[in-house]
Amino acid sequence: MPHRQLTYGWFKRLKRALLSGCILLIGVASALANWDFDVILQKAESRYGTLGSAKPRILAWEAQIKTSSTSNEMDKLTEVNRFFNRQIRFTDDIKVWKQNDYWATPMEMLVKGEGDCEDYSIAKYFTLRRLGIPSEKLRITYVKALNYNQAHMVLTYYASPGAEPLVMDNLINQIKPASQRKDLLPVYAFNAEGLYLPGSNSKKSDSKRLSRWQDLLKKMRTEGFAIGEG
Repeated sequence: MPHRQLTYGWFKRLKRALLSGCILLIGVASALANWDFDVILQKAESRYGTLGSAKPRILAWEAQIKTSSTSNEMDKLTEVNRFFNRQIRFTDDIKVWKQNDYWATPMEMLVKGEGDCEDYSIAKYFTLRRLGIPSEKLRITYVKALNYNQAHMVLTYYASPGAEPLVMDNLINQIKPASQRKDLLPVYAFNAEGLYLPGSNSKKSDSKRLSRWQDLLKKMRTEGFAIGEG
């Protein structure tokens, strides 16, 4: 399943947020910095204790990053999309975190082995940034999943500013052009550069601070990831 029930009230709150400019963003300039997985694992064990089945997932993530580092850009998309879709079981936030809406770090998701559509998209975004894909080619995109009538999140990739985006989704493993995803209706998208409305390459707002995104970056720094503010 995608994310949460899509209601009129959800769209109304989104529209109000867009018009008021209260959806604000933050860049991630140093996502390309090396990640020391020895330190990352130590911090995870300090927080969670024995990692059990989570440790192989984390080590597999490290191995995937190393393997994909020599791949071309399109192969990186395919490999990263496939990795998280295979490793993680879709589960709603309310079941995993006892909250209606929680943005998990990639580590939190890998430790749990579960996540929702936002968590998949965030993990794919940071992994692809770590692999050298510029943020301007990636957008975390909210959509309406028409087959489910639910809000959903995917990661989209633009080979060039005017190119048709490719969609990386936890619902299907195949990466398809947006025109072939008739089941998805875009609502808005964001990346380190700004917020975008459907069908536009013009930013609705400049990159500033989205509180939930800022909280996510703080958690990742605490986990041992070199993540900057850009």
